[in-house]
Amino acid sequence: MTGTATRHHSDEDRAGLWARVGDRLIVGGATVGHEGRDGEIVGLHHADGTPPYDVRWSDTGRVTLVFPGPDAHVQHFPHSGRTSVTPRP
Repeated sequence: MTGTATRHHSDEDRAGLWARVGDRLIVGGATVGHEGRDGEIVGLHHADGTPPYDVRWSDTGRVTLVFPGPDAHVQHFPHSGRTSVTPRP
């Protein structure tokens, strides 16, 4: 057989924490009995979708820069074509 086969992966097959604008970041509570937080990812700092993220928190409406820890996960939504990558020096 000649040539090489190329396997195309969907975004959902990617390993590690990654996100797109519009996805939801969910962070567990800091201690037992405390609810976690969630918010919409409104900005990316890396084109590959890796952290950090600009997140608009659902409980306060404030946008903050977030470096997610091990208790965080991303809920992915269908791709809408929106992108907002803010290059950093």
